[in-house]
Amino acid sequence: MKQVVQNYKSGELALLDVPVPGCKPGGVLVRTAYSLISTGTELMKVSEAGMSMLGKARSRPDQVAKVVQSVATNGVPATYRKVMGKLDSYTPLGYSLCGVVEQVGDGIDDVKAGDLVACAGNEHALHAELNWVPKNLYTPVPDSLAPRHAAFGTVGSIALQGVRQGESRLGEVALVVGLGLIGQLVAQLLTASGVRVVGADPDPARCELAERLGAVACGDPASPAVESAVAELTDGHGVDQVYLAAGGGSNQPVELAARLCRDRGRVVDIGKCRLDLPWNAYYEKELDVRFSRSYGPGRYDPEYEIEGRDYPIGYVRWTERRNLACFLDLVARGRVDVEPLITRTADFDDAVETYQRLKDGELKAVAVLFRYPEQVAEDGPSADAPVVSVPVVPGGARSSAPVRAAKTPVRLAFVGAGNYATSMLLPHLARRDGVELSTVVTTTALSAANAQRKFGFREATTDLDAVLGDASVDAVFVVTRHSSHAELTRKALLAGKAVFVEKPLALTSQELTGVLDAVEESGNDRLQVGFNRRFAPLLQEARKRFGARTGPASLRYLVNAGRLDHGSWYLQQGTEGSRFAGEGGHFVDTASWLLGADPVSVYALAPSGNEDLQVVLGYPDGSTATISYVTTGAAGFPKETLDLVADGKVLQLDDFVRSSVYDGRKRWVSSRLPKARDKGQAAELAAFVRAVRSGGPMPVPLRSLVATTAATLAVRAALAGGAPVTLAEAR
Repeated sequence: MKQVVQNYKSGELALLDVPVPGCKPGGVLVRTAYSLISTGTELMKVSEAGMSMLGKARSRPDQVAKVVQSVATNGVPATYRKVMGKLDSYTPLGYSLCGVVEQVGDGIDDVKAGDLVACAGNEHALHAELNWVPKNLYTPVPDSLAPRHAAFGTVGSIALQGVRQGESRLGEVALVVGLGLIGQLVAQLLTASGVRVVGADPDPARCELAERLGAVACGDPASPAVESAVAELTDGHGVDQVYLAAGGGSNQPVELAARLCRDRGRVVDIGKCRLDLPWNAYYEKELDVRFSRSYGPGRYDPEYEIEGRDYPIGYVRWTERRNLACFLDLVARGRVDVEPLITRTADFDDAVETYQRLKDGELKAVAVLFRYPEQVAEDGPSADAPVVSVPVVPGGARSSAPVRAAKTPVRLAFVGAGNYATSMLLPHLARRDGVELSTVVTTTALSAANAQRKFGFREATTDLDAVLGDASVDAVFVVTRHSSHAELTRKALLAGKAVFVEKPLALTSQELTGVLDAVEESGNDRLQVGFNRRFAPLLQEARKRFGARTGPASLRYLVNAGRLDHGSWYLQQGTEGSRFAGEGGHFVDTASWLLGADPVSVYALAPSGNEDLQVVLGYPDGSTATISYVTTGAAGFPKETLDLVADGKVLQLDDFVRSSVYDGRKRWVSSRLPKARDKGQAAELAAFVRAVRSGGPMPVPLRSLVATTAATLAVRAALAGGAPVTLAEAR
């Protein structure tokens, strides 16, 4: 299928061939009939992509701050790869469309194949021939409403939410600053609710259009016409509300709002304009400044948008989805007229040319629609992860595989191509001799196409079964969200593939059982989990220098994990597990490797009110390892520090920048520049590829992988019971 994309680094726009998205549970696969270009938001994004790197940085200071923090935590090379990976990738455009339901996912009963729906979301209502859309981001289209008009649903919801934030009342007077697409819709919605509207925009054509659609008077904000109209309509008191629907770097809109708003009036920001509030003017009138966040309640909440959990109507009357349905109803009943706003309807095949004409100013438009050709969609894979129990490691599995023929490349497939895969794994594999990147599989079409373009995969697809059935694929990398790891690993093992799965291997003991059942059923134990820290050069050398132990050891591991950004999928504990369940295996594995044994007991404590954990692991020889996993520490402090004490010796690790060993009066120190921080990914991948090529044992024994996973999962049981848990009980 085709999709409009842009490379944010170069500014390149393209109509790209990408795989068809799969129809996952909780949503529908929609074939697009019309999609709407947001001539404000989207053109701003297109314009930013054409800026220099300095210009991009100036336009997004929030992202610059994140980069600076990442440098402090992860070093320059890792941060550079991460940033360049994001910049030098195709990103999607679009967020408002209407289309026909092609396929219905499990759990959906309010629409069926063939129904017309309006869809929202900058990840789900893209300029693409097919989109997978979760339940709360689509709504059925009224029978009397034309598809081209229903494509305005998302943008209309943004305008509607802004009007709701203004709390307009019958007979009031409102000023709308900026008469682009959003401003025109705001003006019509206000007029439909009995509010008299004055508009301000420097474009005479837009002013004329707004007046034709119901505004009382409109004019250039720099002229006296707007101020005179306000004075006449309000007897000199000023308007009751001002809606800022303008963009750009001028501070004129907020200054105009202060001048023309009445005492204790309301100013609602809908667009993205400069907001240097003149303090005296806003203070003296005690103006109420409000922000309108996109389509309404539910926006940016993954539980609402992705998982489909609705807000009770008694507590939240107007959600994203209900706003979408309300706007479509207003258009269907003639209360809002969107047809006059359509400047051009372009064929989807002409998308790149259309964007370029808009960007260059050759095409001046309020609203532009893409019209799509009819095509036959391909079904995508869909699977639910099973829930089973955790057994002991089965015996009788094969420990080696056939040795590959000389000079034959090791063929690898990737399931998932997110940020970690593209910044920390694929760059190492793409430049390794004797490795062929065969196929990349993702649920979203564009991420597969990006990975194929950047790393040279032979194929990109959304069909996992086709990859597992491909006899030429030697190994499968599972680099998806945590909740899918166990099931994907199980399938790959049953298909006879060697498997590299990023941590965690499983989120429950039942999932771990499923993986080990697959090992027993297939006789295939060719499995490696991405516990890379034991392969880190500094830690490897320090362990060698420390030498063998004769007595029990005490290990302390401080993990300054920090807080996650709001909206991170790591916070979706209902589906993706706790942060420690997802990440803790790294630290358990490192401790066990340093101590040369698997843990036999787990004890855990957690302060109330945050995600901080104290985990104590017990080992057969009496050694202990304490992992302090904290989210409340200082952002500038190193993420990982470790001390190992035994037999009069001390091993220290300082965030993979420096390691030291103290032995009596001797001291050995090895260090590297922070920008060269190496957590072992390259060495781990090299060991895995060697094992696949030679048919020898996997880099880490399966028994150790299972013990680490079981210990990580046992933390939850230890917290619930308030007492140590043995791993035998945890299984």
